[in-house]
Amino acid sequence: MPGTTCKICPLRKRELFTDFTKDELEFMAWFKTGELRVDAGTTILMEGSNSPQLFTVLEGMGTRYKTLENGKRQVINFVFPGDFLGLQAGIMGEMKHSIDATTEMTLCVFRRNDIWEVFKTHPERAYDLTWIAAVEEHFLGETIASLGQRDATQRIAWALIRIFERLDAVGMSTGHKVPLHFRQQDLADALGLSLVHTNKTLQALRAMGLIEWQDGTLNLKKPQELAELAMVDLERPQKRPLM
Repeated sequence: MPGTTCKICPLRKRELFTDFTKDELEFMAWFKTGELRVDAGTTILMEGSNSPQLFTVLEGMGTRYKTLENGKRQVINFVFPGDFLGLQAGIMGEMKHSIDATTEMTLCVFRRNDIWEVFKTHPERAYDLTWIAAVEEHFLGETIASLGQRDATQRIAWALIRIFERLDAVGMSTGHKVPLHFRQQDLADALGLSLVHTNKTLQALRAMGLIEWQDGTLNLKKPQELAELAMVDLERPQKRPLM
């Protein structure tokens, strides 16, 4: 497929993302070196690697995860359009987690070594990188709070609400429906639940008439009631920078 220039990037049209100044747009056009299309199941970044490339997700979904010494996988969170990948390797020299494509994905590609040019010549963009890192930390904190203070039903309700809000904000919703191609096992891992418990809880939410999740589509049939169950407010995600 032909490359998407920064000037006509479809994500820039979404209210979720802050707009570029003219200088930032010109810099990003220089910073971006191309696009990469990967199949579902592809490992984009591997834990312990020092990939020479950084990525922004243009299309598709993925998972971030750590591999434990016993070989088990712990999902950290999920990857959606607009997410910036590889910052750990860019700053720390190597990735501390892996990222796999759950669906086909299109990625904007950047040279890792050029990240220092961002700090030297575009401090506003460097601040955006700091903001992105802070949001990652905030989300992990919210996840830990869910693991400690919400029961299984509340955890799953919270996760589905947050995923829906994020996908809705990048234009991937139709009414109360969004594509959701993750496995139940991925959701279970991310929320510290067994697959059996996750399956039973999803069935219970379905029986309550709150959700429908099948054939890769999530339907929040009663989003307000689901949000009340999750102990959160329905809200659009905070505006964020786009790299």
